[in-house]
Amino acid sequence: MGSIAGLERFDSPGKGRALRVTRPFKVGELLYSTPAYTFVLSLNERGFNCEFCFTRKEKLARCGKCKKAFYCNVKCQVGCKDWAMHKLECSAMIAFKENWCPSEISRLVARILAKKKTKKERCASEKILRIDEIQSHVEDVDNEKREMHEADVFGLHRFFSKHLKLPDHKDLLTLFSQVACNGFTIEDDELSNMGTAIYPDVALINHSCCPSVIVTNKGTSAEVRAVQNMKPGDEVLISYIDVLYPTDDLNNRLRETYYFTCDCRDCKNKSKDKEKLKVRKRSDPIEPEVISNMVRYARKTIREFRAVKHTKNILSELLEMCEQSLEEMGAVFDEANVYMLHVMYQAMGVCLYMEDPEGALTYGEKIIKHYSKLYPPFSLNVSSMYLKLGRLYMGLERRSAGVSAFKKAMAIMEVAHGKDHFYLTELCKEMAQK
Repeated sequence: MGSIAGLERFDSPGKGRALRVTRPFKVGELLYSTPAYTFVLSLNERGFNCEFCFTRKEKLARCGKCKKAFYCNVKCQVGCKDWAMHKLECSAMIAFKENWCPSEISRLVARILAKKKTKKERCASEKILRIDEIQSHVEDVDNEKREMHEADVFGLHRFFSKHLKLPDHKDLLTLFSQVACNGFTIEDDELSNMGTAIYPDVALINHSCCPSVIVTNKGTSAEVRAVQNMKPGDEVLISYIDVLYPTDDLNNRLRETYYFTCDCRDCKNKSKDKEKLKVRKRSDPIEPEVISNMVRYARKTIREFRAVKHTKNILSELLEMCEQSLEEMGAVFDEANVYMLHVMYQAMGVCLYMEDPEGALTYGEKIIKHYSKLYPPFSLNVSSMYLKLGRLYMGLERRSAGVSAFKKAMAIMEVAHGKDHFYLTELCKEMAQK
């Protein structure tokens, strides 16, 4: 097992394996950068992003065999050894045609299995944690998730068995559980999903709703930067989930996905819940039971929206659903309430899909007023919202407002991504061109 300068593994009480710093780190300083053990580009991004480096560009070279995968050039396709991964899918896509439909997690697991066959590749990628050391929590998986994993295992056999010698069923279920708990989404500057990757060295970092570091991507590599000043002995902590929501919601999500409850200072004293669940000011106080009922209504609405949000042929109905729920919740909740903000964010997304920039901007301007107060400093959720607003302003020829929003995004991104990140370079070009 290797090491990374300035960091060491240790046993964290109640958490197990963990990572801490052995020297001071300042806000914005890079703790370490690590390549993905392996990764996969989302199918929705094919044709827009390079399959190997995830660069987004207009003129990409198409794979001559399957005609489905795209690359910057021959170097990305062959010279950087992506063919070793792509060949797992290439002939299968040709053979199955429109019936080729493995899940993204099945595609990633196939690449992990292919990668593990090469000892040299494995040793080069694993600095402080081996891929086999990643926790699986397979014993904690409920029946619903087990059925999903079983379906993914079936897809793995159906679409990849020609090129892979697959482990036994039990080992595959363990591997799928490992990936489900430890897979990282690779996102663009607006937090849109581009793909999924496995980073063993990042999987060692524990969760806190008060994170000390943030993980961002440069291409397919992960970069870990401090968002708090750190002193020797401080544990390296990231947030596994979106921390916008109240304590009970956060811990329900952590239990469902990662099988633990957070004990950070915010979760222990629920210090931010009152602000997150802000209610309207009225001369006659709102009864606690009314508030509790509205919280249940909000959670139900969010679940229902998630179930149908990808059905693009009913966009107008989705927007109407958002507007109705905002009206219903608005009788009890303040505009700053996180459930109101959640529905506004969904409504903004629907407006963008419907190519209604004015409608999207109306929701976005309301959201950003509260995001910057509710999220931790240097949050990507805040910077991505400023980027969205900046691009909407620019598109509507409101240059001054657009530049202002871009600058606020850049102030966060310089810490989270580093001042030399190409997102910042491209943003400067975008501002100059507009």
